[in-house]
Amino acid sequence: MSDTEPQTAGGKVLFHFTMSLDGFVAGPNHEMDWMVGASFRPSLVDEYVETTGAVLGGRDGWDQYPDPGGIYGGAWKGPLFVLTHHPEDATPTDGVTFLSCDPAEAVRIGLETAGGKNLEVFSPTIGRQLLELGLIDEIDLHIAPVLLGQGIRLYDNPGGEPIRLHRLGEGDPASVVNVRYRPATTAKIPE
Repeated sequence: MSDTEPQTAGGKVLFHFTMSLDGFVAGPNHEMDWMVGASFRPSLVDEYVETTGAVLGGRDGWDQYPDPGGIYGGAWKGPLFVLTHHPEDATPTDGVTFLSCDPAEAVRIGLETAGGKNLEVFSPTIGRQLLELGLIDEIDLHIAPVLLGQGIRLYDNPGGEPIRLHRLGEGDPASVVNVRYRPATTAKIPE
């Protein structure tokens, strides 16, 4: 089931993640094994491979998964930018540029390099900063049918002001998205 139009390449800044139903995009140490067994609509990966011109990530995620060949299962090839306070201690890697600048400058560099395609943001921390700066064009989420209970949240800003969103597509842009799940395993009540 899909309630959004396919992604297009339009030089957008996309905050893009698969997220658990309780709002986590990774486990406590950036684990991603919770996504095993999740299914996505056919051609979804191809859609992002075709529309992504560059990726912007953070150092914590990079240190856990230092392989640019793993993006979209290895189907995407392109420039990866890792924003870090300490580029001097990063291991040089082909196709990866370590940036030490403010997030707005990282977006400028990423969009310029993307050549009219989209810049995908794969860091919750950077995404939060870009949302606060008004530099995110779209938030693109794929909600996985799992409750993690802990980990790295998509958006974590205790004490901050709420950021209101408009749903893309037809209909009321302020409408709630309804999802319905049941636990995959349920305990039987003893008789």
